[in-house]
Amino acid sequence: MATVFTRIIDGEIPGRFIWADARCVAFLSIEPLRPGHVLVVPREEIDQWVDLPEDLATHLLQVARSIGLAQRDAFDPARIGLMVQGYEIPHAHVHVWPSASPADFDLSSADPNASQEEFEDAAARLRAALRSAGYEDRVPHT
Repeated sequence: MATVFTRIIDGEIPGRFIWADARCVAFLSIEPLRPGHVLVVPREEIDQWVDLPEDLATHLLQVARSIGLAQRDAFDPARIGLMVQGYEIPHAHVHVWPSASPADFDLSSADPNASQEEFEDAAARLRAALRSAGYEDRVPHT
């Protein structure tokens, strides 16, 4: 049975993609810790991050770094958060988000009621920052 991430990648469930390449995608979290919270997800279903092939793990971190730099440009946060924990969905993924304080590292404080306007604004800002950084070929137009 496909994970919810695979269903998002396959277009069965909508997602706000900000990155797509042959090996992974990145889309906004539906329960963001802060506006602009992104999940970097390999296309291949692999349960735990420690089971990722080394080159794929490296690629995910490189993509997460590129997104973090775009988040810094788009949101001007105090820090960029990065977390890998994997309890909520059995499909390896990296959380990357603009962070205002250490309190932002608690997934139980995620916002399940973020507005559509907040999502659209965050997606537009991140796509623009990624395009400005030279990643036009990896940034979806929608």
